[in-house]
Amino acid sequence: MIERVHRIGQGMFLALQKPMSRAFESTANPLNHLGVLTIFFLWVVLISGIWLLIFFSTSVSGAFDSVEYLTNEQWYLGGVMRSLHRYASDAAIVTIFVHILREFMFNHYRRNRWFTWVSGVPLVWIIFPLGITGYWLVWDELAQYVAISSAELMDSIPIFTDSMAGNFLNDDLVSDRFFTLMAFFHLIGMPIFLVFGIWLHVFRLTSPRINPPRRMMAATLLCLLVLSAVYPAVSHEQADLAMTPMVLRLDWFYLHFYPLIQITSPGWVWLMLIATSGVIVIAPWAPREKAESPALVTLDYCNGCERCVDDCPFGAVEMVPRTDDTNYSHQAEVDPDLCTSCGICVGACPTATPFRSRGDLVPGIDLPDRSAATLRDEIVAADEQGATPRVLVFGCRDDRQLRDLQEAGARCIPVNCVGQLPPSYIDFALSRDHADGIMLLGCENGLCTYRFGANWTEQRLARQRDPMVRRRVDLSRVALGWQAPWSGCRNAVDKYKEFTASLAK
Repeated sequence: MIERVHRIGQGMFLALQKPMSRAFESTANPLNHLGVLTIFFLWVVLISGIWLLIFFSTSVSGAFDSVEYLTNEQWYLGGVMRSLHRYASDAAIVTIFVHILREFMFNHYRRNRWFTWVSGVPLVWIIFPLGITGYWLVWDELAQYVAISSAELMDSIPIFTDSMAGNFLNDDLVSDRFFTLMAFFHLIGMPIFLVFGIWLHVFRLTSPRINPPRRMMAATLLCLLVLSAVYPAVSHEQADLAMTPMVLRLDWFYLHFYPLIQITSPGWVWLMLIATSGVIVIAPWAPREKAESPALVTLDYCNGCERCVDDCPFGAVEMVPRTDDTNYSHQAEVDPDLCTSCGICVGACPTATPFRSRGDLVPGIDLPDRSAATLRDEIVAADEQGATPRVLVFGCRDDRQLRDLQEAGARCIPVNCVGQLPPSYIDFALSRDHADGIMLLGCENGLCTYRFGANWTEQRLARQRDPMVRRRVDLSRVALGWQAPWSGCRNAVDKYKEFTASLAK
């Protein structure tokens, strides 16, 4: 059942991915930068919030007037900053939601990725109160509604003895300390926890990206500025606790569940929020996926070169002091709790060479369930089949297009990730005449299941990253199924046919 949901979701995202890649280029596609776009929007929120704080009055009588001054009198800067603050906050919610949905649909949340997935839940619980308290500070009719509804939510928690909603019975009960406290939580307290939460969310990743491409930042900021100028954020009437607001313009990004407080009850809203968070938290184990064997280090062939450490996307490999009697000072060590069995470390290992003529093919680091020796044997076996055209396709095991090519009669060898394939295997297949051409079928840029598989492969073939493909390899006989412009081809089968036709010329 869950696999079917994944397939449907992946199809929807890929259908959206293709036109957006054509519009923005693959490397600048917003769908490939959802996490870092969220961080960028939070930076915009922070900088614009600092400007608003300079003019904000933390008092009952001054809060509304100071915001109105920024909106109307200082419209050319303060008004723009307020609108930027509002729309960047809303945009962050959009990117967070799409990011969560995308990671779920592409199965980037289970097995050894559970920590990153689960640690995102507290981030959401911080960001929503952060945005909601911002509405309190304006102290207009919407702030009045938010404050009373939030107080009712808090009162439904049995740990509080005094009623918070009782503080909003009339204007005389609301003190300046209330705004000072809200300002502290909104501007200092919760942002500190948010920064720590973001660090916790990504600290297990190798080389985590925290900034989108510069052109994307500039374009996104320009869009926010245009939106701020065309549709500036404005306040409701000033809060009056003696009156009940009749017409409210809700921010549905942050306040979408507030009408449920009146429709149902605060208790039911808490139940819904906690149940939703609980489902997200247990998702990596429902159902539990079959465990795969982590990468295995063989000290007899490990020289401590550190390439596997540099290339591992999840920090699962580290260098430790040598435990045998060789002259090398360090050795690789795999943390099985972090290893995702992607095999990228095998593709980085210089001892994973199929040209070895003596002894068994055992590299310094290898996958027990999908070994380097097995890949070499499959290359030789594919050649012995005698099928034409003599093009060998290596594809990610999770890529649905690999199955399409197999059904079309292509000679396909699945790998855990395209980054698992050492460049020497391409040299081996071509120089030993096991194939006339090699096609590598992997995830599009930004969609790699293991983050860097496609990127590292491109750099190895471009001779920009060790281990590099030998210069004797004719790269015109090698096709990257996710990179080339493919003159209108719509799927992997069309790309394969075009590539085989180009080899025949």
